[in-house]
Amino acid sequence: MPEAVLQTSPLLAEDAIFRADIGAGDPFVHEILGGQIVRIIDLEGNQAVDTLFYNAHDYTERYSAQDTIRAQRNIYLTTGTKLMSNRRNALLTIVADTCGRHDTLGGACATESNMVRYALEKRHMHACRQSFLKGVLTWSASTGRGTSQVMDKRDLTANINFFMNVPVTPAGKLTFEDGVSDAGKYVELRAEMDTLIVISNCPQMNNPCNGYHPTPVRVLIWKAAEELGV
Repeated sequence: MPEAVLQTSPLLAEDAIFRADIGAGDPFVHEILGGQIVRIIDLEGNQAVDTLFYNAHDYTERYSAQDTIRAQRNIYLTTGTKLMSNRRNALLTIVADTCGRHDTLGGACATESNMVRYALEKRHMHACRQSFLKGVLTWSASTGRGTSQVMDKRDLTANINFFMNVPVTPAGKLTFEDGVSDAGKYVELRAEMDTLIVISNCPQMNNPCNGYHPTPVRVLIWKAAEELGV
């Protein structure tokens, strides 16, 4: 398994220009300007934070798991990882990470996968695909930028699962295991371009990714590094 690269941040929470707490199962959508720094905090530990990123000015350019994995030759994300777009541009760079490893392969839970993986009666449980869709539809309706900037289900591609533990066996099988995070752990990213962040704070209760108990997370955003003098 690739070695984690743990790195703390010098940024103080009281200096952040934006703060939001995201309840378990809730969506979150926000723009991050180029150079700004965003921190995602696992408040109680063992939470999975399903996340997508888009070019804020052109949603057809978005985070690409394939290009990110290929560029860094690593299926896990940690300090120093550049999150690449489907046009092979860097969207963000992980600049601090106190968890050490984040999943790129497990995908987002859906009502269909709840049924297939667990039981027929689980189909109608809340899932990340639904949270993503609710988030982007609400955002698109509120921006008023025209039809070219309206997102729908087709724009929901392979996502990152921050803090989630999905080991890969020698045979190539994915397994969902107890999380590797703890209360207060965080990952911090610098936006390399104006970026839209879309989060589903995973509601999944059928596997150990959230310790069978989804909990809130926090998002903080700081001004660009040069404005902060760091």
